[in-house]
Amino acid sequence: MNANRGNDQEILRNYRDFLEVERGYSKYTVTNYLDDIDEFCGFLRSKKIDSICNVSVNIARFYLMELNKNSYKATSVSRKLSSLRGLYRYMIMEGYVENNVFNEVSAPKHEKLLPKQLYVNEIEAMFDAIDCRTIFGKRNYAILEMLYDTGLRVSELCSLKVSDIDYNSDFITILGKGKKERNVPLLKSLKSALKDYIEYSRSSLLLKNKDEITDILFLNHRGGPLTERGVRVILDEITDSAATTIKVHPHMIRHSFATHLLNGGADLRSVQKLLGHVNLATTQIYTHVSKEQLIAEYVKYHPHANKIEDNKSKENKEENND
Repeated sequence: MNANRGNDQEILRNYRDFLEVERGYSKYTVTNYLDDIDEFCGFLRSKKIDSICNVSVNIARFYLMELNKNSYKATSVSRKLSSLRGLYRYMIMEGYVENNVFNEVSAPKHEKLLPKQLYVNEIEAMFDAIDCRTIFGKRNYAILEMLYDTGLRVSELCSLKVSDIDYNSDFITILGKGKKERNVPLLKSLKSALKDYIEYSRSSLLLKNKDEITDILFLNHRGGPLTERGVRVILDEITDSAATTIKVHPHMIRHSFATHLLNGGADLRSVQKLLGHVNLATTQIYTHVSKEQLIAEYVKYHPHANKIEDNKSKENKEENND
């Protein structure tokens, strides 16, 4: 039994390396996958099953029942099952098991939620809330400009290097998922924000780091590379200053970038290329967001839409008088 436990640890160590190195996933994503797997391993221990290699289809189905019993949301259950399918695909590839037992387990159906996005005035309010007279204000402004002008994932933003910025050709080289490179345009507004940050803020922050000189573009208060969590904290601080109740995360700004482009008439395939999506279907969800906004604007401004609401109010008032 102990030998199997040791084998499991080796498999999971190798799987972590596979996700980080070969798949190029961010540490945040890898941690989420491994947390889901660790939860499953705890379930196996409680059922006296000595290894992840000895899991049957019945055990996989029983685990699904346990997840449902614990009142997890359908989206959470789907994510956990996806993490386990990925693990067992890897284990088949490496010869640890012959079958992916989680292919026999159906994820619960759930309503497909449209990605949340910010309106242009909400984005502008965030920019206006930043004090660009300070070292960190210049940095935070450049971060928000980078996220909104390029649609980068937060992992891509944190791995950006100074050398990735080409001011002559006005392009930024992005190393995306799966170590795939893409180029995004360097807009004048972003170029100005970056030059201001690099000249006045980044140089000052570098002096705080006595251990190393890094080429990473965005630095923390100690002069080291800014983390994904650090970016989320910065966005929280900006929204607090903007006196908004909206909880803004980096991916919401990415959604806004795509939606605003499509609302402005951008070609779907161009947006796909800018976002670094492999499949066009992934990008198409943003067209649904645009349609939702179109309907909202129609109902808000079309005279007949307002007329219908007025008639309903009038009818209700008459009924109350009766």
